[in-house]
Amino acid sequence: MARRLPSAPPALPGFSHVHVLGSGGFADVFLYEQNMPRRQVAVKVMLSEVVNDQVRLMFQAEANLMAQLSSHPSILTVYQASVSSDGRPYLVMELCSSTLSQRYRVERLPVPEVLRIAIKIGSAIETAHRAGVLHRDIKPSNILTTAYGHPVLSDFGIAATLSESENLEAVGMSIPWSAPEVLMDETAGTIESELWSYAATVYSLLAGRSPFEVPGESNKSTDLISRINRAKPRTTGRSDVPESLERALNRAMSRKAEARQGSVLELVHELQAVESELGLSQTAIEVAMDDWALATVAELEDRTRVRPGQASPMTSSQRRKRRRPANIEESFGSFESEAAEGKMSRRKTGISPIPKTRGMQTVAWIGVALAAFVVVLGATATFIQLQSGSNDIPVVSDISASVSADVVEFSWLDPGLEAGDFYQIKTTDGQPSVQQREPNFVVDAESGENVCISVTVTREGKSGPASAQKCAVLP
Repeated sequence: MARRLPSAPPALPGFSHVHVLGSGGFADVFLYEQNMPRRQVAVKVMLSEVVNDQVRLMFQAEANLMAQLSSHPSILTVYQASVSSDGRPYLVMELCSSTLSQRYRVERLPVPEVLRIAIKIGSAIETAHRAGVLHRDIKPSNILTTAYGHPVLSDFGIAATLSESENLEAVGMSIPWSAPEVLMDETAGTIESELWSYAATVYSLLAGRSPFEVPGESNKSTDLISRINRAKPRTTGRSDVPESLERALNRAMSRKAEARQGSVLELVHELQAVESELGLSQTAIEVAMDDWALATVAELEDRTRVRPGQASPMTSSQRRKRRRPANIEESFGSFESEAAEGKMSRRKTGISPIPKTRGMQTVAWIGVALAAFVVVLGATATFIQLQSGSNDIPVVSDISASVSADVVEFSWLDPGLEAGDFYQIKTTDGQPSVQQREPNFVVDAESGENVCISVTVTREGKSGPASAQKCAVLP
């Protein structure tokens, strides 16, 4: 089918048209030069023939979502949105390059580069999820690159809030990067299906093809859907890709949603572990941690509502705990004022006043004594902590196993994890251990296979005692 010609660029006040950048099913993207401040921008303009009330609402939703999220360094920045004089809605966006979507098809991207891109884009997706937003079209062509080489996630055109996703249709999905439950119309999108698409995208950047494309065979939509629904992806075919990376991506693309990692952030942590395995510096995770950073304008009026994945707002007592400690003058008062008060009281009682310099020396010696006491106290606490060692780290017990057709799901009760703690899960198949926060672990297995795991809690880089090994045999 012949590709359509781009539409005529609209006349936009304050902007001068340069040339067309690309065309899609619903919109064209043009290069404009903004007059004040002077800079080049990308302008996404809806096609007049597709503009109706529903599309207009979708476009408005995209503008609002991207404005809400585009402060994230790995989400495309939107400068403004409006409607042109001929009635077409448009977005004015940061000008970025789309070369990554062509590069991975024609050249082998270095594994360190792919890991860096993946962690930054994963941070953007996790941030959107914490704001209650699903992207619903994660794929390589929606990863752009800024002028400074920073990857950014674009095109939230069919995005939806988590609460609305159950009532939406799977509009405009990209088959090679869509989870099986989305292709089978079991859901319009969930965090688990986003995780699948994210992993499929990272796989594509490594392999130079989508996970279920087979070189030399038919790769029509029906073929891809059939393979996605019934099969596991092949390896990337690259000897420089660590097995731990292949395994992490395969787990994220499990047929069953419950067998995947619990969140995009969990997979991002696994990608950081691969970086360490390769001797690379870990790429920083960029996820907004404060609730105000993810709030919409409407939510600023209601600070009591907690969004999915967000921490609840601090109570007043918590805020008091975070106040900075008083300085010495606030703690002990002014030397001058205390000396004056002492002089007055001594006059009334008939006690001879202490010279001012001597009083200051006394206070100074008290300060030195207190400082020494604090040092001794700190050393004692450190000694006690070192003595306790791993005894304070909780131990996992009573692991249960649930066996189904092709998986074993292990689960256990939380022994008392604290912030920053992780479960270290070791299997008996010789594979490296896995770190996660969820108290369950799913293992794909074959009939007759004996599957065993042990679980250890890790705290501040130290491992506690391992649990008793739990095994299960698939029928």
